[in-house]
Amino acid sequence: MGLLSIGEFARLSRLSPKALRLYDELGLLRPARVDPDTGYRWYAETQLERARLVTALRRVRVPLAGIRDILALEPAAVAEEIRAYWAGSELEHEAQRQLMGDLVDHLHGEKPTMYEVTVRDMPARTLLSKLRRIHQDELLAASRELFIHRLARGGVPRPEGIAGAPFTIYYGEVSGDSDGPVEWCWPVPEDQAEQIAAGFPDLTLRTEPAHQEAFIRQSTPIGSGSGTEVELAVGALFAWAVEHQREPAGGVRLLLIFNPANGPAGPDGEFAIVLS
Repeated sequence: MGLLSIGEFARLSRLSPKALRLYDELGLLRPARVDPDTGYRWYAETQLERARLVTALRRVRVPLAGIRDILALEPAAVAEEIRAYWAGSELEHEAQRQLMGDLVDHLHGEKPTMYEVTVRDMPARTLLSKLRRIHQDELLAASRELFIHRLARGGVPRPEGIAGAPFTIYYGEVSGDSDGPVEWCWPVPEDQAEQIAAGFPDLTLRTEPAHQEAFIRQSTPIGSGSGTEVELAVGALFAWAVEHQREPAGGVRLLLIFNPANGPAGPDGEFAIVLS
């Protein structure tokens, strides 16, 4: 197998040696060989295709965590995942256009885009939960790992209906500039809660009291949505609360409503705030 020095590989892949070292550390592009004495990196010519894919994805602003997820897929699924990412990017751009329009309307004293806000009663529930501070780049992978890989595929039961929808609570800003506290919550049947919790010692079992909440249904599946759409919907929820003189309690919630018809686009979603 012919090996290329890091300098030659950088030239052919159009990636800098600094970028190659970073991608090695992140597990995106490991060298074919590392000299045990000097630590010098050598790459195989066959790795150029992977390097060029990483370069192309970075040029269309796919985050490094997203690239790692894409590269972990089977080859046949990579193209579909890239297509889904680009569709989401276009939705994000459209949502940003709407957000800027709402900002301009607000500065002119006009009302922003209206969302349909609904209020419902939620029963007391027993929840498996996990609370941690997390950065935006880590959020999607962490949510998939807990909700999909561990709990959903592990067959952990949930109550029926909207009371059984898993949800994430954002207690602070989680963005590209800031990490923040996030709690993942999975409702479980009360009569099985202790037994289920015993199998997940890293999760907390807690009871949430009955309450009312105001919510907005997201216009696209979670996997196709955008961060800006979240901002628009959340802003609309808090504006509704002020207008109706209702006091929000706790953080903003994103509920996941599993819909097999969505396929890889992910579940439907609702944004909600608890009303005190």
